[in-house]
Amino acid sequence: MIPADLRIANVHIGFPVVQAALSGYSDWPMRVIARRLGASYALCEVLLDQFLLTVKLRRRTRHFLYLTDDEHPVGGQLMGAEPAQFAAGARRLVSAGFDVIDINFGCPVRKVVGRLRGGFHLSQPEVALEIVRRTRDAVPPDIPVTVKMRRGIDDTAESRDKFFAILDGAYQSGVAAVTVHARTVRQRYEGPSQWAFLAEVKRHAGNRTVLGSGDLFSAPDCLEMMLQTGVDGVTVARGAIGNPWIFRQARELAAGRGLPPPPTLHEQRDVIREHYRLAEELYGEKVCGPLMRKFGIKYSALHPHHEQVRDAFVKIRSRHDWNAVLDRWYAEDLPGVTPVGLAAEQSCEPP
Repeated sequence: MIPADLRIANVHIGFPVVQAALSGYSDWPMRVIARRLGASYALCEVLLDQFLLTVKLRRRTRHFLYLTDDEHPVGGQLMGAEPAQFAAGARRLVSAGFDVIDINFGCPVRKVVGRLRGGFHLSQPEVALEIVRRTRDAVPPDIPVTVKMRRGIDDTAESRDKFFAILDGAYQSGVAAVTVHARTVRQRYEGPSQWAFLAEVKRHAGNRTVLGSGDLFSAPDCLEMMLQTGVDGVTVARGAIGNPWIFRQARELAAGRGLPPPPTLHEQRDVIREHYRLAEELYGEKVCGPLMRKFGIKYSALHPHHEQVRDAFVKIRSRHDWNAVLDRWYAEDLPGVTPVGLAAEQSCEPP
């Protein structure tokens, strides 16, 4: 059964397909586009606690904590190594206006894990739960705290025991929801995501809120994960980059209206142009062009001539270049294509 409505403690989310935190991607423009196309909730790119304690919100850094009224509810995701710094970082996110504070215990990037952050905490339940307690105590009671995890460091029995120790301890410490990516830290983004583990976690958690993550590259994937596992919602990560229509498609499919076709080229063009406009508003004209290349590359996957369009977006330097790609490759309103599952790894390394 697909849940009709998702809540994280006192925060009403709504439709249970939301946008995950994506380092280097889920900034304000991406979140706004996702919300306009059906995402009921989105998380900012993961932020390092040490960074939050020292950053000054000047022109070149203001984007990290930039929010607008039309994107609430919105979550802020936090990563670090020291419990005390987590608490201070969480307070900074609250003061910036985030509605939910999410603790990252899931990032598998080697450099992050090597610095005792992200997924490394799944190897040390005592420290992980100290982080949870300090973070929960540091923020106001009406601000929910959530945790993002993977199913363990690896597939050993010891890793499994530590996963459930952290899961149970987090709920006992007042965490409102836990998101579980059904791969291990060692797997990173390789191999299939084990949805059967999500079903086990949800049975174990009972009426406590569990969200699932991993291998969500289409609207049917999102609904199928909820049907197969019983989780209360899903967070779309790599599958939402360049395809924000996945949220609208999931809503239509869940409402029994069938899976909509991929957006036409004119529908794509309008969204891609607006995404650039929002990014230029936030970052400024000089910075925007090179920064938006990675988004153009992802958007190109929905174009019937995606290889040529991808090559064109790679060369972007300015708004003029961006519009030139749209004028050339999106002039005729052809049907879009369904993007193939994304193979590229997505880093969750914070700034």
